[in-house]
Amino acid sequence: MNAQSQRVGARALIIVRALIVGLLVGMIAANIWPLLLLKLGMPIAGVAELAFLGAYVWWVSGGGPPRSLKAFRADNFRVRSLSAAQWSWGLIAALSFAATVHAALVLLFRIVPFPAAAFHRGYDFSFIPSHQMQWLACIVSALSAGICEETGFRGYMQRPIEKSSGPVVAIAVSSVTFMLIHLTKDWALLGMVPIVLGAGVLLGVLARTSGTLLFCILGHWFMDIGLFAYWWTQIAGTFSQRPIAETGVDLAACLEALVFAAVLIVLLIAMRRLSKLNSTA
Repeated sequence: MNAQSQRVGARALIIVRALIVGLLVGMIAANIWPLLLLKLGMPIAGVAELAFLGAYVWWVSGGGPPRSLKAFRADNFRVRSLSAAQWSWGLIAALSFAATVHAALVLLFRIVPFPAAAFHRGYDFSFIPSHQMQWLACIVSALSAGICEETGFRGYMQRPIEKSSGPVVAIAVSSVTFMLIHLTKDWALLGMVPIVLGAGVLLGVLARTSGTLLFCILGHWFMDIGLFAYWWTQIAGTFSQRPIAETGVDLAACLEALVFAAVLIVLLIAMRRLSKLNSTA
């Protein structure tokens, strides 16, 4: 076997290992919350999950045993200090990312009818008697997904591949895996494929350009609060607009397309600024 074949084999091994480790680190932790919610109920489950997430972040970012893997865990979690400018642009990126995804969903369901029953299936919080506790469960659900999935996909999966094969391959692998995992849900109609894949790509680029998982976690959290409360559990209401095939291209559709373009542009600008700040840090 020549040197080039050895390098290719080594990179392939790193990709496979990163896929396995990323899924284990992210998805096992993400599934603790549903078990707590079903077994303990709110608000005890929420308190227990917040305690678990605190311990989880401490460990995956380099705390605790084994000490021999401290640097590996810190690197995969992208531990770093941030300047005030990075915080400002990172928060803009996180908010505009969440807005971009929700704007994309609105556009999708102006093209095809919104399948409310399919989106609601598997996300029924009616067993939680209090409306306030339902909202709290949505917020904790979103936080759990944001922390665990970003740690798994954009951290422990993407980071090692970036170092061995470069950012393009790393973002492609993490984004496609992210899409495949999420499109096992009842809401996974064909039109959701580009939205879920696009969200994965944007989060992967944000992790790379900012050099931290923090803004990916925040953006994912903000996005999922809306997904849980509005699109999935529908405790905040449900989408009632009709497709443009029925209404025609009305003013609302034009404004919705404009909002999508605007928030996406803001996100791209923020990520570009973060990339420049990261390169000079």
